[in-house]
Amino acid sequence: MKGLPSLRQLQYLVAIADTGHFGRAAQRCFVTQSTLSAGLKELETTLGAMLIERDRRTAALTVVGAEIVVRARRLLAEAADLVDVARGLAEPLSGPLRIGIIPTIGPYLLPSLLPQLRARYPALQPFLVEDQTARLIERLSAGALDVAVLALPYDLPRLTTLPVLEDPFVVAAPEGHALLRQQTVSPDSLAGATLLLLADGHCLRQHALSACGLGRSATGQAVEATSLSTLIHMVDSGLGVTLLPMLAVRAGALRGTRIATRPLAGPDASRTIGLAWRASSAQAQSYRLLGDVIHAACPA
Repeated sequence: MKGLPSLRQLQYLVAIADTGHFGRAAQRCFVTQSTLSAGLKELETTLGAMLIERDRRTAALTVVGAEIVVRARRLLAEAADLVDVARGLAEPLSGPLRIGIIPTIGPYLLPSLLPQLRARYPALQPFLVEDQTARLIERLSAGALDVAVLALPYDLPRLTTLPVLEDPFVVAAPEGHALLRQQTVSPDSLAGATLLLLADGHCLRQHALSACGLGRSATGQAVEATSLSTLIHMVDSGLGVTLLPMLAVRAGALRGTRIATRPLAGPDASRTIGLAWRASSAQAQSYRLLGDVIHAACPA
């Protein structure tokens, strides 16, 4: 009978590939470095190929190792889904759940969401990871996350998505700004304003540009910030105007500032908050229940 690698050995290999270092990989896997090294050696013996080129400081994948890592990630994700089958059938939204969430949603949703999750599903153990959309998708596809809370639309190949709620955009400007004379601001009215946006890589940037009818490469007077809180401070200092999601405004993001808001007009004047998970996951029922709680945690 052909010898097969263990899932633990594959976890060691993936950890080394992610960190490029035996010591950090061992810390990630909660084992000693000697245990990890021995497990990798057993894996190489089983497969009959060298997977890692070793030196004193780094650990680099061989050509064979890089191919094995791709397949190892897939096997580990499917193994995690297998566990989810049993757990989901026994009791939905129970046990550990690794949730990814983007920075323009997390701080404004979690304070109301987490208490409701604890009240409705006390057996759930959520583990939260905040990161930009592209990196969350990568971790989700690799099996390092179970589900992600994202802003849609976004290109999500091989993932299942569930729209949960609409999050309208508002125009945020310093008190006394000319735009605030309008009850509802049209995208055309922003043409002469200094528009403050998040830096490239944040999906909110592209959603805001779409709401204004601008393309990804639009520059003009656009100024970039690294976070939503920085964006708000820039507006409060009179550096320009911006578009903010209503979720952030209702969560108190403008508290203590001299910023006023007006609704943005137009067919694209909102983003959709939704969930994404691997199409192969057996926890779809649990994720739909999570979507219900998110919907309930946000005011209409």
